[in-house]
Amino acid sequence: MVLRIRAEHDLSPMELSSLEERLHHDNRRMTDRDDDRGLAFVIRDGAGHAVGVAAGYSWAGTSELTLMWIAEAHRGRGYARQLLDAFVAEAADRGVRKIWVSSHDFQAPGLMKRLASSAWPNSRDGPKAIPISFFAER
Repeated sequence: MVLRIRAEHDLSPMELSSLEERLHHDNRRMTDRDDDRGLAFVIRDGAGHAVGVAAGYSWAGTSELTLMWIAEAHRGRGYARQLLDAFVAEAADRGVRKIWVSSHDFQAPGLMKRLASSAWPNSRDGPKAIPISFFAER
């Protein structure tokens, strides 16, 4: 059998999900940890439309915030902080000790700087400081 590497930049969400599940299966087997779960909080308007989200996962005492978004019309009202607080509290309840976040430098820079400079949420019993990586300078 000849294996080839090829660029396939438009994999379907279904195929990506299937490949990711294979990775998770291997991780569970290698670490004997099967506590991986989605972790998401959503703010909805009266019509049920999502206007904000903090989503990611937890596994093996760690968590990653992979999606953070507030609709433009609802920004500047503290919703992002409320979503982050809920995300961190749930992660702490699951025994998470580290939460990973990465962002672009233009995405909520004020919020990200406050989080980084305060080593938030740095409580004794909850997850420790969130490492933040910034990508793509303008």
